[in-house]
Amino acid sequence: MPRRPAWPDWRHWELELTPHLIKRMEDRECNEFDLRRMLQHARAYRPNIVEGRWVIEARRQGQPWEIIVEPDEREQLLVVITAYPLAR
Repeated sequence: MPRRPAWPDWRHWELELTPHLIKRMEDRECNEFDLRRMLQHARAYRPNIVEGRWVIEARRQGQPWEIIVEPDEREQLLVVITAYPLAR
């Protein structure tokens, strides 16, 4: 069985939700509980094209999603920039 990636410490930091994310979650009929559950059960992560940001690969209702986060080392917050379903 393949090993899950070793996650950085920021995975367990408190979340900060951006206004952009909150608007997009409403548009996508997703709430904070859904987001936290996706993050808790995320499969993998990789660097984003924007330096300092990460893409977290998750699933919601059987559909793949990507969650863009930016760890704030100084405040030890995980800032969630946006979350979106991938096209099937």
